[in-house]
Amino acid sequence: MAVPSSDTLVFFGATGDLAYKQIFPSLLGLIREEGFSLPIIGVSLDGSLDKLKERARDSLEHHGALDQEASQKLMGLLHAVQGDYNDPATYQKLRQELGKSERPLHYLAIHPTMFVKVVEGLAKSGCSTNARVVLEKPFGRDLASARELNKILHQYFPEESIYRIDHYLGKEPVQNILYTRFANPIFEPILNRHHVRSIQITMAEDFGVEDRGKFYDEAGAIRDVMQNHMLQILASLTMDPYTGGDYESVRDEKARLFKAITPLTPKDVVRGQFNGYLSVPGVSPGSTVETFAAVKVAIDNWRWGGVPIFIRCGKELALTCTEVMVEFKRPPRESFGEIVPVLSSHMRARISPDISISMGLRVKKPGERMAGQDVELTFVRQAADDMPPYQRLLGDAMRGSAELFAREDSIEVQWRVVDGILGDVTPLYNYAPGSWGPEEAYQLIGKHGPWLNPRLPESKQ
Repeated sequence: MAVPSSDTLVFFGATGDLAYKQIFPSLLGLIREEGFSLPIIGVSLDGSLDKLKERARDSLEHHGALDQEASQKLMGLLHAVQGDYNDPATYQKLRQELGKSERPLHYLAIHPTMFVKVVEGLAKSGCSTNARVVLEKPFGRDLASARELNKILHQYFPEESIYRIDHYLGKEPVQNILYTRFANPIFEPILNRHHVRSIQITMAEDFGVEDRGKFYDEAGAIRDVMQNHMLQILASLTMDPYTGGDYESVRDEKARLFKAITPLTPKDVVRGQFNGYLSVPGVSPGSTVETFAAVKVAIDNWRWGGVPIFIRCGKELALTCTEVMVEFKRPPRESFGEIVPVLSSHMRARISPDISISMGLRVKKPGERMAGQDVELTFVRQAADDMPPYQRLLGDAMRGSAELFAREDSIEVQWRVVDGILGDVTPLYNYAPGSWGPEEAYQLIGKHGPWLNPRLPESKQ
């Protein structure tokens, strides 16, 4: 049965940083490429319609495309509601502005502490009837708060009307991992404990927290990207094939995979903080928030039981790159009497800054001797994602397609995985900007290492 599309987009936080950097450019893309033509209502404390349009123009100038026709159309679709989120009158003004709209989509591009207040305001004013709501991450701060937030949301919205954004799910290369696995039968027989020695996932950034000091100091690397982005990448790589043609079958398999991950304990994590973090504006004096985290993960099921999985993420590292490395086991016997590197057989999936899928193989060197060398064959290399993740996700939410959004049970299980390593449960090690994090991370990976540091193509260096 076809799901009805939303007929109005309402976004809270219309003059905020996320709207400026992501939402306005994504709306421009939807107008230009998909013929989007619905009313857009921006709600903010200080955003009159003139200010909202000025903010949108400035956003498109710095982050959007030079498309005069689409830009003018966007300005014509904009409406504004100015008011305090704590004031019931704001939601009454919104209800009036919605007019005859029957299926609005409310996008909460605001600080998570305001989610409950806004959802309650929508419900009490009648703005939640037949509506959908989109919420930004982080969805809660731990398992208990995520459960409480879900409980409150379900008082006003059914689960099928709640869209929890993890923008990594909207990235083309993350979807490419899932597609490549299940569209090519060569991968299914080898992605399991019988053939895989270990898995490494790295998300490295060569920059710091910039102007996000206060926000980042409330989150840290584990809450900011490990609990959501990194576990979603892991699920795309390791979940079982899904059956059925609807989006719930994909989310069912991801939820099943998350439930098989053994909850992390302090012995499974190394936390680090780059030198200079404490001088960032907004960071609390003496903060013990991590800007780097490395974890050892175990999936307790028949496919992956016994395969060590290592995930790391961090700020101010040697370069900016996100990639997955699957290391395959060597044959049970080296037939040619060589001392072969353990890491000579692998599959690499690069997510950013470029998109590529490669295989590492051992091939014969030219000559009479049966001696080999390691090579990497790249099957595909593409430019970075042309469609911004937020454009894809906003379009899907408007159409009622929830495949790329996190479901209640998955969110809670992801928090269960990291709940035991939140806060100051382990020491915090300092590391130099431009390095690959604290030395203690190498002790974590131990005999299963070393860490395989990404290398960028020459064109990206």
